[in-house]
Amino acid sequence: MQSESSVAQRVQKLRGLVSMRTVSKNDSIHHIDDLAPMIQIKFSLGHFMNPKIRAKEEELYNLVKEIEALRMAHQGEEVPDYEFTNLHGNIKLSEMFGDKSGLFVIHNMGQGCRYCTLWADGINAFLQHLETEFSVFLVSKDDPATQRTFANERGWRFQLASHDGESYAIEQSVEEGEDNYPGISYFVKRDEKIFKKNNATFGPGDAFCSLWHILSLSGRNEEDWFPQFNYWKRPESLDDGGRNVE
Repeated sequence: MQSESSVAQRVQKLRGLVSMRTVSKNDSIHHIDDLAPMIQIKFSLGHFMNPKIRAKEEELYNLVKEIEALRMAHQGEEVPDYEFTNLHGNIKLSEMFGDKSGLFVIHNMGQGCRYCTLWADGINAFLQHLETEFSVFLVSKDDPATQRTFANERGWRFQLASHDGESYAIEQSVEEGEDNYPGISYFVKRDEKIFKKNNATFGPGDAFCSLWHILSLSGRNEEDWFPQFNYWKRPESLDDGGRNVE
């Protein structure tokens, strides 16, 4: 094992000015990245990160680990085998599992919600990783044709299904009393039955859309930044003449 001083020298050489928390002699350090949780890189005048922020981040990290443990232990409750529609006709919740034992269902409010679109854009980016272990569906009240058209425009790879605002949306809402609320549910199969193991709501600052955490580093939040469906701005003149541009 390397000494604390030699590790510090490597970090300073490779990453510039660095402030390090105490490295325990019991820690096993084999690579520079092993130090990531213990390193604060200084890009400005050598000041430490705000200790109050660091303390709150550590509190949040510990809370997240507690939530993870509770979710792992939760067995969930049995749910009916709901029926949805897609471009091929009707599809049951049980069929949405495919050959997987776990199913994530993303509750999207439909193409009329910029925020739901933002969340789906983000999840779509790592969808292929989720699908190595789980089936993933995005559901909304939109009809299947509208869903597919919008998904194609966004470049989404999700499997899609419509609940049409019916029983699934009402009975399995992620927010009590709401029948069209954004979020995500996780279902498992046990003994030919379907159980909803966990769910969560979506909203600015949650753990399911990293943009808000990046934005917060700038001192901004949902009060002064708003997602849009696209960010193209029409120039004063168009090289093609601009005829029929919407």
